[in-house]
Amino acid sequence: MNQDNPHCSSRLALYLSAVHPCAYLESLDARTLFVDPEARIDGHLYQSLIDQGFRRSGAQIYRPACRDCADCIPVRLPVRAFQPDRSQRRHWKRNISDVTCVAAPATFRLEHFALYRRYLAHRHADGRMAEDATEENYRRFLVDPWGGLTRFIELRLDGQLVGVAITDQLERGLSAVYTFFDPDLPQRGLGVFSVLSQIEIARQQGLDYLYLGYWVKASRKMAYKARFRPIEAWNGHQWKRFEHLGVL
Repeated sequence: MNQDNPHCSSRLALYLSAVHPCAYLESLDARTLFVDPEARIDGHLYQSLIDQGFRRSGAQIYRPACRDCADCIPVRLPVRAFQPDRSQRRHWKRNISDVTCVAAPATFRLEHFALYRRYLAHRHADGRMAEDATEENYRRFLVDPWGGLTRFIELRLDGQLVGVAITDQLERGLSAVYTFFDPDLPQRGLGVFSVLSQIEIARQQGLDYLYLGYWVKASRKMAYKARFRPIEAWNGHQWKRFEHLGVL
């Protein structure tokens, strides 16, 4: 990958991981392609990588590189073309009157960390994330590694923290890194509301896209992403509308 041109990645060093258990599909193995952790990542390069199907976790930028599987499909939402369905409109109306969204710096806060642990204990109790939900791992996973590209969008109900959407600011859009929310408020649909809020923020900023990471058809936890329409998928060469890929 080429670091001389921020929009061309031909000289950026990449590293292929050893085979490891797949994080999305049980009983399958996976391999991951990582960007050189010593590379200087700025907004230009980050946008270029995201536009080629990469994703961020902590300070690592990666892309699945499995030999016999291509089920992890990068997806993004063209925010100006987005039309909410009935369920999404209902979630928006249910929350917009009394839930406030405020962007805060991506720094460690005990209030955030406590909600994060509650969320994992409820939603991912049988997974490694809940087992490894230490302050050190939380900081490594979510606290801003690059000084300014990341925001924590706080969702508050009557002043009480009920959700946090970790979002990266790109040149052409926002990248939804991770969201956690109060597991005791399922009727609120805070996960859907957080995506809708990021769509609205991107629109207000005049941005083109909300990047939603990977969609995996066989993963129940990923199903919500395909409900946001129209949505585009990276096929390894270009972004195309989902329905043109024959993946639904």
